[in-house]
Amino acid sequence: MKIGIIGATGYGGAELVRILNHHPYAEDCILYSSSDEGKEYAASYPHLRNIASQSLQPLHIETIRNEIDVMFIAAPPGVSGEWSPKLAEAGIPVIDLSGDLRIQNPAVYEKWYKRKAAPEETIQNAVYGLAELQKKEIQTAKLIANPGCFPTAVLLGLAPLAKNKLLQDSFLIVDAKTGVSGAGRKASMGTHYSELNDNFKIYKVNEHQHTPEIEQQLAAWQPGTGPITFSAHLAPMTRGIMATMYTEAPPGMSAAQVRELYSEFYKDSYFVRIRPEGEFPATKEVYGSNFCDISVTVDERTNRVTIVSVIDNLMKGAAGQAVQNLNIMNGWQEETGLTMTPVYP
Repeated sequence: MKIGIIGATGYGGAELVRILNHHPYAEDCILYSSSDEGKEYAASYPHLRNIASQSLQPLHIETIRNEIDVMFIAAPPGVSGEWSPKLAEAGIPVIDLSGDLRIQNPAVYEKWYKRKAAPEETIQNAVYGLAELQKKEIQTAKLIANPGCFPTAVLLGLAPLAKNKLLQDSFLIVDAKTGVSGAGRKASMGTHYSELNDNFKIYKVNEHQHTPEIEQQLAAWQPGTGPITFSAHLAPMTRGIMATMYTEAPPGMSAAQVRELYSEFYKDSYFVRIRPEGEFPATKEVYGSNFCDISVTVDERTNRVTIVSVIDNLMKGAAGQAVQNLNIMNGWQEETGLTMTPVYP
């Protein structure tokens, strides 16, 4: 299969190149750029020299339609809104890693992302690609909205409760931390070394764009689910997300019963690992892999559930899940090309 990547010069695009270089069904990767066309890709990423020797190609739909079988879009918001309709019209399946196609209501997208939404027809044709939960829809999809990094960690952590209609109405608090690579490769004051090192800070308080994405999916699983409190923090590390979620315990369920619910729910999911009682995951334990590790416990004193979910934001939170969706779309084994073990320490 010949695979195209728009946005290959970003961190998510580089991870796609790394994964697909070892994927048995990836015959060729063609990398596209609107600003760096003609440049050698390894000049941007020297660690890929002699591994990815191709040059960046210009974006012309007339040539793209004859070059590739599927397109990944790993560019910033706005690019997919423009290119997904063109690619769909050309009959090319798209897996979009940006947020352009995730929010079903264009007005909600425009409120949170502060930009014009993609064409409504394109949004409605997109399947939300949370791989473990949407396999049936992904199998026949031609347009996939790859979930955001925070929503992936949060939704995998909450799915066993929400899918079984066990989330309580009282409150749901999500306290999430991410590594700096989630902000992308472009330099900014917030990601400058001297600003980030030896520091820990909250950002986008009550206005993070992943909030409506999480709420939308929870409401789809358990209608009537209300707004959540979602807080994002930037941690002085390169990769990783830890999402800690707090909600009321399901009536009459003990800690052991809740753990059993989670273990049973994910028993056939290769990439979701439920930790045993008393063991809580760390971001380093999924570094460089497509795993999501989850722990769940009940505090009987407060009658609250605490769920801890960790992922690598560039893998399960972006490129890894995108390739997982590619595998499902094509009827391949879900873990094809993704069985790399976490890098430790």
